[in-house]
Order: sequence, then structure tokens, then C-alpha cells
Amino acid sequence: MLCSSVCRQVDLESDAFRQWMPPMQEKFNYHRKLWEYCYIAQALHERGKLIPGNRGVGFAVGREPLPALFASMGCHVLGTDLEPDQQTQAEWVATGQHASNIEAMNERGICPASDFQARAKFEYVDMNRVPDHIRGYDFLWSSCAIEHVGSLQQCMDAVVNMMKCLKPGGVAVHTTEFNVLSNEDTITEGSSVIPRRRDLLALRERLQADGHTMEPLDFESGTLFADYFVDEPPYKSHPHLKLRLFQYVATSIGIIVTAGK
Repeated sequence: MLCSSVCRQVDLESDAFRQWMPPMQEKFNYHRKLWEYCYIAQALHERGKLIPGNRGVGFAVGREPLPALFASMGCHVLGTDLEPDQQTQAEWVATGQHASNIEAMNERGICPASDFQARAKFEYVDMNRVPDHIRGYDFLWSSCAIEHVGSLQQCMDAVVNMMKCLKPGGVAVHTTEFNVLSNEDTITEGSSVIPRRRDLLALRERLQADGHTMEPLDFESGTLFADYFVDEPPYKSHPHLKLRLFQYVATSIGIIVTAGK
């Protein structure tokens, strides 16, 4: 099964990842966002969470295809995003990725409208202050969202605090930025931060102290052509597994955490 790992070309080319592209109405391309969607879906599928009747909550879902995909598989899904008056503080909203209603989560028509209406809900949620009523879920996810909560410390805190949303044995899957070049210097404050190896190792220790289990971390960043290409601003997106963020090179990393008893 998948471990907690860095975005790589070999994953995107695998049958396991490719199987998710048609139902999400995504075409194959060497883009880290596609890797994130497939990684989240595959991680949850492998752990038996994407079955009819299971309950999942997604954070900062925007217009991603995952809520509709999971609903089409029979899951009951709560999609969340920032309040409209808060969204102006986040750079990613300016790109049109913000969701302001339930229809935005199924704008591609991935899930039949009647099924989606029966199985999906939408709520405004700040990841720094997840309300107490979001509890008892079988799974949760976020796709490159936790790095936008204000600081690196808040990013790590959000992952730990979201575990309260899961029932014992529930699974959390997050993708976020990863600093490929440095385990020392990085961006730690602002609208987008870049976690390092040491931050994720420390996060694993925090989660273990709370009785949770993170899948082993694999920091290998790949050896194929798309793994070596660094997309420079303005980003051209072909390929776009790694990119220049200020003076750093970043890619996506996925973490998988199972909630303890």
C-alpha cells in the first residue's frame, strides 16, 4: 500500500493512479495536482474507506473532484471551505479554486445530481478552528491546503487537531508542499509555507504521542525525467511535479495517518 511519500512520475504512470483519472474526468498529465487527487483516492481505497455508507470530510475542497468522486462511490461527504469574508486572505482563492456552495463540489457532474444531493453537504470551516460537531468520520482529506493556514506551526497543528474528527481506525490523508532543497531554511510564515523533512518527522512524533499512526515517510523524489524538471514562474505546467517557490524548489508530499483508539 501507499506510504507517506513525495510526488513522483512513477506514481502517476502506475495503473493504481491511472484508474482514478477517468471517473474524476481528469486527463493524464505530469502535474502534481493530479498526483495529489490520485494519491488521496488510492490511499483511502487501499484502506477500505471508500465504501457505501462511510462518512468523509474534506477541508478546503474548493472545486476539486474528490467530494463528487467519493459521493459517487456511495460515501456521505462533508465538503468545507473558508468563509467568503476570509477567502480574500488566501492567495489560492484568487485562482478560482474556492467553493462557496455545494454545487461547486460537483460542477463536473461526476456524481449524479440526485445522489450528490442525498450524500453531500457543504459547510464553511476554518482549518485553524475546526468546530466540535465535526466528529466521528471514517476518513478525512485535504489537498495542498494545510500550508495556507498562516504559519508552519499552524500547519502542523491543523493536522494534529483534525484527527479529532475521526473515529478510531479512521484515516486522514493530506497533501502539502515539501521543500526538496533544504532541511534547514524554508518559508515558515505567510499565506503559503513549505514544510521540510524535519517538520514532517516532528509531526510524526506528535501524532504517535497522541496514539495515532503515520505511514512510513519516503522522501525519495524520483529519478525519471519529470522528477528532475523544475517549473519556473510563470508556471507552464508541463511537467509540473516540482516548481520554484521563491529561492526554494518544492513539490507535493502526501501523509497518511490512522487514528488511534
